[in-house]
Amino acid sequence: MPLSDPACKNAKPKDKPYKLADEKGLFLLVNPNGSKYFRLKYRFDGKEKMLALGVYPETSLKKAREDRDNARKQLADGIDPNENKKAVKQSKAESAANSFEVIAREWYERNMGDKSTDHNKACNGIVRA
Repeated sequence: MPLSDPACKNAKPKDKPYKLADEKGLFLLVNPNGSKYFRLKYRFDGKEKMLALGVYPETSLKKAREDRDNARKQLADGIDPNENKKAVKQSKAESAANSFEVIAREWYERNMGDKSTDHNKACNGIVRA
């Protein structure tokens, strides 16, 4: 029987972590401290793996099911959802590191280090404006 939102909401912590199963590998992990996590259990290349889908209630049951379906599509295409998630996260971090502001600040530090303080003050007002 599929998981329901009231069942997620009313899940109480116990002495040990326990799972409330949904379907197609999705489950809600309830920890002794009361935290609730959506997880997806799957197999890739013959190995059992687990994908974190979010924390309840920030991630709704509907959103967790959508994420599960997307992960299953990736598996059908021969893509490991965990590796894909890591690659997307890394590419976002790299693009943020190469933003114009970062490059402009590096240029400023490299080219304005040997200038007078008056010159730096004048340019600093332009750069920060």
